[in-house]
Amino acid sequence: MIEWEAAQCPQKYQQPMALIAGTLEGSGTQTHIMELVKELGLDTFPQYNIGKKVHHMGGPGARVRTYRNSIPALSPLVLRDLTQFLWKIDRLCATVRVEDPSKTPNAVELDSVTLHSYTEKHVWTAELKEELALCSRSVFGMEPSQMSFLFFLMYAAAAGGLLPLLENTAGSAQEFKIKGGTQQLSECLAERVGLRNVRLRAAVTAIWQDAEWARVTIAAAGAAATFSCRAAIVTCPPHLAAKIHYDPALPSRREFLTQNMPVGHMIKFIITYQTAFWKEKGFSGEIVAGSSTDCPFCVTFDATSPGGNAALVGFIAGRQASQWGSKEAGQRRNAVVSSLVKYLGPEAASFIHFEERDWAAEAYSGGCPVNVMAPGLLTYYHPSLRKPCGRIYWAGTETATQWCGYMSGAVQAGERAALEVLAELRPTGLEPEE
Repeated sequence: MIEWEAAQCPQKYQQPMALIAGTLEGSGTQTHIMELVKELGLDTFPQYNIGKKVHHMGGPGARVRTYRNSIPALSPLVLRDLTQFLWKIDRLCATVRVEDPSKTPNAVELDSVTLHSYTEKHVWTAELKEELALCSRSVFGMEPSQMSFLFFLMYAAAAGGLLPLLENTAGSAQEFKIKGGTQQLSECLAERVGLRNVRLRAAVTAIWQDAEWARVTIAAAGAAATFSCRAAIVTCPPHLAAKIHYDPALPSRREFLTQNMPVGHMIKFIITYQTAFWKEKGFSGEIVAGSSTDCPFCVTFDATSPGGNAALVGFIAGRQASQWGSKEAGQRRNAVVSSLVKYLGPEAASFIHFEERDWAAEAYSGGCPVNVMAPGLLTYYHPSLRKPCGRIYWAGTETATQWCGYMSGAVQAGERAALEVLAELRPTGLEPEE
């Protein structure tokens, strides 16, 4: 087995940020990643969520509020609106067939509208619409108008519901972090495979196949090389898989799907401090801010390491990433710090280091955290997302049926693709339950 990785490190989505502080990782319900963490002998620690959370919606002049529960301090009308919306979403999620969303009841109808269109029709209050737009940016790096409503439902259903995607409490997407950073997962796995079998800075440019072999061409150090194998598993996201030349060409449905799954836009930053002053002042470090405010980021969390290295991690996403991504790095930093001062106090101005990464500017990332589907794609093309194409097999978190878009989904997808290859090459070597 040989792994080709276009980036210079085994896990481009976490390095070097993870060296500053452990990044948001997963929950106890994300069984695939948690089993891998246990198998590799790594330790986790809970995401810090004790204290006041900051909530700023409704424009630059709107009141900055704090709250301690999972749900912000909303007016009775907005709370009723939210309760009804969550009830509707939970009922719809329960009907979604995650393995094949095209078989979901009313799939064509649900796939014909965007998340924005649905909320415009079913949500009454402007405040809740703004809250939901912020959720879309935080989770997908996209605006609600950019994705199919059925895709949104499938994504939520794969996580066990909408609330687990949004919270950092027990069972939610951000419940635990890995001590020392998530890059350890890739480092440990690379050691198991054998470092000689992991080729870094080796971008796959073409995959040729016939009845017996798949031939993978890579570009490394300015030179090209071709390797022959019985099967090739493509784990990069669809928008990057589209850049590979395939011969013979992929089936038309797979090709259309690959060409039409845009990726989210996020700029991630980590800012370190001498002390976690926000904890001393009774704050959790969690801040949520709408795009109608003058704040560049949509959300921050505490990122203090188990050893006490104080830090905050935040995300500029969706419309805000498009707006702020075109500005100078110094302008973004100053705007972030200015907002932190407004929300947490003057201590926020005395930081040690500010590090950011615009994933859209990375050649072998092109964006993050996940590729989405626009209306119409899921109903007609989704079955091609996981279906092997000859000797080419597909993995990556976008193909997962549990916690799609997260590291746990990536692990599940990798295991599934590996079993597909084994079933084809060594069918007698599998147990019945596999």
